[in-house]
Amino acid sequence: MAENATLARPYAEAAFALAKATQRLTEWQDALARLAIAAQDAQLSGCFSDPRYTPDALAELICAAVGEISPEQRNFIMLLIENRRLAVLPEIYRLFEALKDADEHALKADIHTAFPLTDAQLAELTAALERRMRAKVKARMIVDPRLIGGVKIAIGDEVIDASVRGKLDAMAIQLKN
Repeated sequence: MAENATLARPYAEAAFALAKATQRLTEWQDALARLAIAAQDAQLSGCFSDPRYTPDALAELICAAVGEISPEQRNFIMLLIENRRLAVLPEIYRLFEALKDADEHALKADIHTAFPLTDAQLAELTAALERRMRAKVKARMIVDPRLIGGVKIAIGDEVIDASVRGKLDAMAIQLKN
């Protein structure tokens, strides 16, 4: 949702700047991931607008739900509570990840396979993609039995289709012409 992205962007950028300055990007990313999951919990998110919870009580409730967080992250939660922005935590996390990936020159790759790849196969394929793209690649495997065999890789707007289904579809198009 564009409106959520607009609301979340300044918070994601501030969290990223603080995390980068303190060299704690991974710690912040982990904390924001837990916060995003908590914010999507129906029972917990119902408390966000409940007037019976003071800001401090709500912060304690959230901190208890997500586990260990740093004092800076608790202050971040308080800022979100004060500005009534807890609901955009999933979008803050998504934008933070995008900023971190851009900073690390990392690309996200969705690797669709007919069958699950072993860790070694996934590592080998990721290494080959990194050589081809000349960037760090964060691979996510998606099992799709409709592919029959092979892989289909999507990195941004580039798609590499080396699946059996893709080859069959290409042959069908050639036969029609």
